[in-house]
Amino acid sequence: MTLYENWVHDAYTHEGQTNKTYWNKYMPLEKSVYSDLLKEKTGKINMPLIEFAAKYNLKLEQAVGFLDGISGAFGTEIKVEDIEESYIIDVTFDFEILFKKMVEYKAKHLYSLPEWNGFFTEQEQQNMINEQRRSGIFVAEEKPGRNDPCNCGSGKKYKKCCGASA
Repeated sequence: MTLYENWVHDAYTHEGQTNKTYWNKYMPLEKSVYSDLLKEKTGKINMPLIEFAAKYNLKLEQAVGFLDGISGAFGTEIKVEDIEESYIIDVTFDFEILFKKMVEYKAKHLYSLPEWNGFFTEQEQQNMINEQRRSGIFVAEEKPGRNDPCNCGSGKKYKKCCGASA
């Protein structure tokens, strides 16, 4: 199995649910990595995978899982499925996108890290949280009533215009 397949096998059940025991052990490690990356303020990771894993006390599979989780914030796409032990990590990430991804994934343990205060004010953080949460809400356009004017602008009643084919 590849490193990525090993990560998925360990982190998720056969039904696709999270393996809570695994995640309870992994999440403090993940939090530590993010905390350190935020302290560095470079927005870059440039080192061999094996070195990255050793630096943060991660198994290689966990390092690949970490890269999978943060990949939405990279300027370039990486195929985590193809990462091997000899892989050299060379990525740059956008802190704002990363913060919003953490909110999207409901990873409060990550987006509430105090190190974010070095990037965004509390108000900016709250604004991004609110914006990200709103982006997932779908608001259906109100359909006009049968006798209301059609919203296409024809001047006809909805039932005699666009509603006739509905």
